[in-house]
Amino acid sequence: MTPPLTLPTVARERLHRRTVTFDGFARSDGLFDIEAHLTDVKDHDFTLLTGVRPSGVPVHDMWIRATIDRAFVIHAIESSTESSPYPGVCHTITPAYRALIGANLIDGFRKRLHDTLGGVHGCTHLTEMLSYLPTAAIQTFSSLRREDSGETKPFQLDRCHALATRGDTVRRYYPRWYRGGVPAATTSRVTEEERS
Repeated sequence: MTPPLTLPTVARERLHRRTVTFDGFARSDGLFDIEAHLTDVKDHDFTLLTGVRPSGVPVHDMWIRATIDRAFVIHAIESSTESSPYPGVCHTITPAYRALIGANLIDGFRKRLHDTLGGVHGCTHLTEMLSYLPTAAIQTFSSLRREDSGETKPFQLDRCHALATRGDTVRRYYPRWYRGGVPAATTSRVTEEERS
């Protein structure tokens, strides 16, 4: 697939590919699993202090599964390091991630994650992957509910510029939650247009 970016103007050679995926699953017991997988692969043989990783063989291959409820609370968490630069060492930190059981993904989760497992208390790659868990969970749940039931403010409103309750998108698609006014970015543009 060609990315929708401008074409490079100089010759280049890819050296590295990081792939991160998240999959959300509904379980038969009413809970949900969010699984994350990260790989780092070099396009050339890569010499580490612990040995050579041939081209195409992952330097990092890591997994996480968090089991959550509809209130975004973590009930169980499991992680696995299948490949790492320091075999026999990196995987020993994976049980530490159980400290996140009981955390709520949408209530201070990233702070708790980094306070508990940042730096030498965790694995840089597992912690980085987990920082995306809240939005992966939100996307998983979004397929299960109507965008706007009209009863409570949709979760996504006021969480990004496109969905500011004072903006045109909300006025058009979520009129019940529109709070009027013109966003600051639009205000300056309108003022400039009015001057000309």
